[in-house]
Amino acid sequence: MNFKKEQIGTLILLAGIFLLTVVLITGCKEKSESPASSTSDIEAVTSAAAETYEQKSCPVMGGKINKALYTEYKDKKVYFCCAGCVEKFKEDPEQYISKLPQFSE
Repeated sequence: MNFKKEQIGTLILLAGIFLLTVVLITGCKEKSESPASSTSDIEAVTSAAAETYEQKSCPVMGGKINKALYTEYKDKKVYFCCAGCVEKFKEDPEQYISKLPQFSE
């Protein structure tokens, strides 16, 4: 009688694993076929790429940038922490280019 209970328990366990596998596979197909999912993936990659080239620190002093303080150099905006850094940058911009992610492309 114990052998029969073990067989039934094993059968129930295998059926549960089978059903779980079917549910997971079906769920994965629905997600991967969804156009909204692929659009959000593209947006996430684009956003990550934009962050890679986003300037976060002043090239002169290294402080946090103020988006209101900038100058354009080679058709790209360069942001600074203070007005003094803008003037210092304009004296010799090439000295600071290596610190700017927007010029590392």
